[in-house]
Amino acid sequence: MKKAVLVGCTGLVGKQLMYKLIESQHYDVVIVLVRAELPIKHSKIKQLIVDFDKLSDFKDQLVADDFFCCLGTTMKKAGSKEAFYKVDYTYCYEFGKIASYNHAKSFNLVSAIGSDSNSKIFYSKVKGQLEQDLEKLNLTTFNIFQPSFLLSNRTEFRLGEKLGAYIASLFSALFIGSLRKYKPIHAAQVANAILKAAQKKQSEKTTKYDFDKMMELQ
Repeated sequence: MKKAVLVGCTGLVGKQLMYKLIESQHYDVVIVLVRAELPIKHSKIKQLIVDFDKLSDFKDQLVADDFFCCLGTTMKKAGSKEAFYKVDYTYCYEFGKIASYNHAKSFNLVSAIGSDSNSKIFYSKVKGQLEQDLEKLNLTTFNIFQPSFLLSNRTEFRLGEKLGAYIASLFSALFIGSLRKYKPIHAAQVANAILKAAQKKQSEKTTKYDFDKMMELQ
């Protein structure tokens, strides 16, 4: 039995992953980092209320086998590039540093397709910078998941995401060859792939999972 640490458990993929971790026979403790206590009770769940601006203060309480980072926001919700960067880069990178400090067996990151530190698109650039900088840390195993449009019943309405996922679903059959990585995927499938990848013994330190690689783990 192992211990897991999860950040971003209120998001689309993070919520699915939290429930899968609870159901998994591999884990007996699941630490979830939250700003305020969530209305969930389970013998495996340990809620740790943290100040994300002082995340390193909690590193000694975050000794675990596997770290799962599903944290992310949108430009609209963040309100500025600076606020977006803080959530999608700074908090995630600090979480990775804690995983490295505590010699975690795996660090699993939900990123996005098209992530590129040289991109002119701010969102993709930040995601790419995060992947690049986390890879420089002394992580035992680093799994990067790069979904395109996420399909699920999100409680929070995001018009652009809804339209994008709807259009992508309509033309899903056209996503062939090099375009397959842009196919929409259900959040539950991403979470399932993350959980299974964390149990694998990887031959390489860093492994990237696009649509096809995530679907192979279903």
